[in-house]
Amino acid sequence: MNENQRIEYKRELTDNLEKEVVAFLNAREGGVLYIGIDDDGKAIGVQNYDQIQLIIKDRLKNNIRPSIMGLFEILHERRDGKDIICITVAGGLEKPYYLKKYGMTGKGCYLRIGSASEPMPQEMIEAFYSKRIRNTIGRIESPRHELTFEQLKIYYDAKGLHLNNAFMKNLELLTPEGKPNYAAYLLADENSASFQIAKYAGADRVDLIENRDYGRCSLIKALKAMLDRVNVENTVYTKIGYPLRKEREMIDSIAMREAIINAVAHNDYSYGATPKVEFFADRVEVTSMGGLPYGVTEKDFFGGYSVPRNKELMRVLRDLEIVEHLGSGVPRILKAYGQQAFEIRESYLRVIFPYAQPIAPTNLIKPTSGLESGLESGLESGPESIRQRVLQELAQRDLSKSGLAQAIGQKGVSGKLNERIREMLADGLIEYTIPGKPNSRLQKYRITGNGRALLNTLNKAK
Repeated sequence: MNENQRIEYKRELTDNLEKEVVAFLNAREGGVLYIGIDDDGKAIGVQNYDQIQLIIKDRLKNNIRPSIMGLFEILHERRDGKDIICITVAGGLEKPYYLKKYGMTGKGCYLRIGSASEPMPQEMIEAFYSKRIRNTIGRIESPRHELTFEQLKIYYDAKGLHLNNAFMKNLELLTPEGKPNYAAYLLADENSASFQIAKYAGADRVDLIENRDYGRCSLIKALKAMLDRVNVENTVYTKIGYPLRKEREMIDSIAMREAIINAVAHNDYSYGATPKVEFFADRVEVTSMGGLPYGVTEKDFFGGYSVPRNKELMRVLRDLEIVEHLGSGVPRILKAYGQQAFEIRESYLRVIFPYAQPIAPTNLIKPTSGLESGLESGLESGPESIRQRVLQELAQRDLSKSGLAQAIGQKGVSGKLNERIREMLADGLIEYTIPGKPNSRLQKYRITGNGRALLNTLNKAK
């Protein structure tokens, strides 16, 4: 059989392999490429065919974009007593496919025409690309059409902005057919999008001690709730010496905020996946789904080049001054943690923040002035320190609120202690001894199983 629209012969593995495969990917029906056969269809054979198969797989995986894993198959065949390699390529759905080295240009995009692979005209590249991005949240129809936006309107009003009757059109919350799109669905008062914060007792995902869902509401409300929650979790280590007071955050709050906002803004929602924040004993991870936006390289990404995956969401985030300007988030994270904080994969992008260590004590003696007492004058006075002291005391016995204050060295029940107790009750780390009567004069607090697990983790980390 001669070469044709769907068949290509190669005597040996050459540098043009990827070009031929790209041409088949961009064709409607794909094609088959044989290695070890000359132009006349005569079997020449290849040596070390098993090694060559591995080389081919590696090259196709790494040198062509978008990912074509699952779109090709490499087989060993025998023809006329010779070993040959057969590469079957399916026509891809994410056209245009291109050589990673050259991008979406005439040098990178090819199309099978007859028995040849020809450079794709720029007009065709653009036409293919416009079809490829049809599954953005601006074009995906909302699963529900009866949507309300009271929460979004409150946030706009707070910024002195007013959403009139045409706001859905103005904010691009409608599909080209005039129906609410998926961006509208995410911004609506009620939806099924889940934004989760999880906590684990150890350094892996085995011992889950908490998993909270901040979604099911307007994406803006969910984002603000997540940011508030992370601020509570972020310990501030404090060292008080005379005459200086030093503080250090467990996680750089600016970098953490940018990572969460970026995860929400650039997540690929077209697959139904949502971002998540996970706290471990030694680090926190912020994960968004979808990898880098289409056409953005790691060099572009680390250089601050921004291509909003969800331009509709980015518009709202900028209106509400949650995002200052495009491309500002990644440089701030890089400044605090460097490129090693990023884990970039085809299907997700993760930012990993290792916890800072507490500030080491010094031999400086601070005169007692009565201005700070008990825990407030300790080496660590951040929220995590109070939580740990409370858990340590309750692990030994049940205590009332005033008893807790005395046990951790405070003269009275401070505002900080009240705040920590409310948070720990909400987190399920402690509980009432008389649940039915929270305000009973006999009320005390006791540690829960989750509280003991967290205490063990905190003690091991010391």
